[in-house]
Amino acid sequence: MQPVKDITGNAIPLNRADVDTDQIMPKQFLKRIERSGFGPFTFFDWRKDPNFVLNNAAYEGAPILVAGPNFGCGSSREHAPWGLEDMGIQAIVAPSFADIFRNNCAKIGLLTVVLPQEDVDYLIARAEELPAQRIKVSLAQQTVSIEGTDWARHFDVDPFVKHCLLEGLDDIGLTLQHDEDIAKFESTRSPLLPTTSTAA
Repeated sequence: MQPVKDITGNAIPLNRADVDTDQIMPKQFLKRIERSGFGPFTFFDWRKDPNFVLNNAAYEGAPILVAGPNFGCGSSREHAPWGLEDMGIQAIVAPSFADIFRNNCAKIGLLTVVLPQEDVDYLIARAEELPAQRIKVSLAQQTVSIEGTDWARHFDVDPFVKHCLLEGLDDIGLTLQHDEDIAKFESTRSPLLPTTSTAA
């Protein structure tokens, strides 16, 4: 997992509440066994609407998604954050997130930022009016700001999650931090290990 640094770029304004994981990543695409390659299928059904925001070339490659409350509700499928990450999203800003979705995002290095509804509404309005407006999300400073303005907001983040994201530590990375202790245990534990027998 790559460490999360400052994320700067334009934002996709997804002005919808209760965006569920079934819409983010429809069930027919869950048969893939790889974690990569889900980006083109993200919001597959909504993309059929030519007016859907992701069909607007002005937001192509935007690293920040700004959405309504309860983002990521529905089923616990990990494929939803995988798809968002694969399409280039590095941070999602919303008034609230479904807990499981938020945890799944943290495990892959996708930053979720909670701001009050009025601040999210403002960011969405700015992104709709000025698609090229650059926003900066700083995990280290725990701030969201709009470049070229004095608008800035602080956000809270769990200290352990912040540490893992800044250091690029997923579950395997956390385990490998104790590699020496694990090796020592394996080298000194009792040789009296369980055995199996094929005798009848």
